[in-house]
Amino acid sequence: MVRARIDAGVCGFITDVAATSDDGQTVTLSITSTCPHVMNAAPDLTVVDAYEEIFKKPVETTSYAVLSEHLPHVACPVYTGVLKAIEAAANLALPRPSSITFLDE
Repeated sequence: MVRARIDAGVCGFITDVAATSDDGQTVTLSITSTCPHVMNAAPDLTVVDAYEEIFKKPVETTSYAVLSEHLPHVACPVYTGVLKAIEAAANLALPRPSSITFLDE
């Protein structure tokens, strides 16, 4: 099982994603969040095909389609966090931290 925590930033919402795959392709997701928009999407995003998610353009994926119906901001890091959890659960990438850091100029 892969567990990912997504801190969405200024909104203060936290999303936890648990992703499992027994065959390296079909990924089962369990998503909990303090964000009501993510929680509205969660019931429609429980099982995905990792190859369909990871090797297509974002607008062609189930996760983007489902999340975009509910999330009010295209820049929400939940999109990427869910995809990273799917990728790691299917052993298509190592489960390593990623981040976006704003630098003072």
